[in-house]
Amino acid sequence: MYRLKTSASFDSAHFLAGYEGKCANIHGHRWKIEAEFSGNELVEDGTKRGMLIDFGDIKSAVRTLADSFDHALIYEEGSLRAETVAALNAENFRLIAVPFRPTAERFAEYFYLQLSAQGLPVSSVAVYETPENCAVYEETP
Repeated sequence: MYRLKTSASFDSAHFLAGYEGKCANIHGHRWKIEAEFSGNELVEDGTKRGMLIDFGDIKSAVRTLADSFDHALIYEEGSLRAETVAALNAENFRLIAVPFRPTAERFAEYFYLQLSAQGLPVSSVAVYETPENCAVYEETP
């Protein structure tokens, strides 16, 4: 089996609504997405001969995901009052509402599903909140 890995990072803030602890407050991270792609067969002809997949394709896909969340406040839908969202929007803050609690675990699953939906042979995604702590998502057969 062949395995390729690529990564991209983004900076954003989040909070965990309903959490009892420091993470209930808005705080930021330098998130890192590390995606692994795997397969048993290499391309046999053409410009991609000898490759599982072009590194440019997977780097672009992971970078696009990272860029879509960069420098934003990410929050779970329904966890902020409408007035709060309106006030932040009036100040031109970049807000991203997601349909899940924005934990590293849920981001790993989300990014995995996004890459898979693009037809890429993704086998796992790790999302680092800090350089030492990450969550990994992979589907089981």
